[in-house]
This record gives sequence, C-alpha cells and structure tokens, in this order.
Amino acid sequence: MRFVLDAWAILALLQKEEPAASRVKELMEGAEEGKADLFISIINLGEVYYRIGKVKGEREAENTLDEIRRLPLNIVPAAEEAVFAAARFKMRYAISYADAFAAATAEDLNAVLVSGDPELKQLEDRIRIEKLRRE
Repeated sequence: MRFVLDAWAILALLQKEEPAASRVKELMEGAEEGKADLFISIINLGEVYYRIGKVKGEREAENTLDEIRRLPLNIVPAAEEAVFAAARFKMRYAISYADAFAAATAEDLNAVLVSGDPELKQLEDRIRIEKLRRE
C-alpha cells in the first residue's frame, strides 16, 4: 500500500507526539519490511525544515533533514504537473498551499494521505485520508 506523509505526520514522529508518532513509526517499519511505500512531497519536507529551523535554528533543521533522508521515505520532487495539480486543490479548497501539495501527491500516486491536519477533512471526497491525532 502507498502512503503520503505530510509535514504534520513527520513533525508528530520527530516530536514524539502520541498516538500519532506510534502510527507513523508503524508505517516506517512497514516500509522497511517492504509492506508499504511511503512518500513525501519536497514542499512538505521544506515545511518540516522551516518549522524546525524557526524554533530550533538552521543547524538543527539541517540535522533533522539528514535524519529524515535516512528514513524509508521517497521524496517526490515538485514537477510542473504537481505544481498545477496542487494549485487546483488550493483553488477549490480552503487549505494551505503545502497541504495542497500533499493532497496532489496522494492523488497522483493513488495513495492514502496521512495527516492530523483538520483542514484536510474536506478532501475526503477526492482522496483517501488517514487521520492522525495527538493527545
């Protein structure tokens, strides 16, 4: 099965926010065992980078990026087609542009979008969403 993780999911994992972190870790283990394929848009990875950097500084953001690159996670580039697919999501739904990239990536890959972002609920008629939560 294919899953697209957004920044929310990765940040929950990194910050050990339960129960979301355990579910993302479970997905990572499934990917390592060949039971799942995990993806993240480069735009969403950039969101993780700037959020970490804003709070902990650029050096920590770089270290986190290195850590993420070692995960069983395929980084999807922002090709021209993806940019306009994301723009169409943004036109139609009240979501952030980064979330629109996650949604467009999930739609393109016929994957489940894994996120805890409540804004994404409105996309359930277009894409499959696995809702994460934190306590």
